Amino acid sequence: MTMLAEQVDGVIGVDTHRDTLAAAAVNPIGAVLASTDASANARGYRRLLDFARKHIPGRRCWALEGIGSYGAGLATFLDQAGERVVEVCRPKRPAVRGGRKTDRIDAIRAAKEALSTDHLIQPRLRGEREALRVLLATRHSAVLASTAAINQLKALIVSAPDDLRAELRKLKRPAQVKRCAQLRDRLAQGIEHRITARALRSTAQRIQALQAEAKALASIFRQGPPTESVDPFAFRS
Repeated sequence: MTMLAEQVDGVIGVDTHRDTLAAAAVNPIGAVLASTDASANARGYRRLLDFARKHIPGRRCWALEGIGSYGAGLATFLDQAGERVVEVCRPKRPAVRGGRKTDRIDAIRAAKEALSTDHLIQPRLRGEREALRVLLATRHSAVLASTAAINQLKALIVSAPDDLRAELRKLKRPAQVKRCAQLRDRLAQGIEHRITARALRSTAQRIQALQAEAKALASIFRQGPPTESVDPFAFRS
């Protein structure tokens, strides 16, 4: 397999963060031509592209860290501009970083890693695939939260005042949730009973909302991948 160093006139390595991007232009033998930084927004992306065109005007490739997170916007911008992009793994870093100087070093490392590896990582396709990933992750989060709320409801029922516990324990889980969501606290009842009823109602209503959200998201998967002409969150209306 031909190494990237034999295919390009240079690589722009980019260390990505939430608000800033550090970039370094490196030639095929690993010499650093120049470095810069930019904000992580459209203006910053254009600035980095101008930087790349100036220092590597011929065949070039971008080596980005964090394409699935902080580098996603830049990767999309570069792809639309017809630039070649590969992904490099973000190294393990200490909790406290050294600032701009360390970011520049990481950008240089990203470029050199792309030049030296014979297994280049192509950026994950976005569009429909990314839309489905986002929906799946959101549904998974709703399911986990629903499970946690159900466990909380179980614990509340176990420790509830005798009359509430006796009424609720004989019901199956769906009926428990429905009954708890309808509970009302009455002034004639003691404070423990009233507050427990309120906690049960709040928890049960949270379960219902989360289950409805997960069901709505699942229905999108059954309908097939969303397209550019379809709002994937139309179910909210």
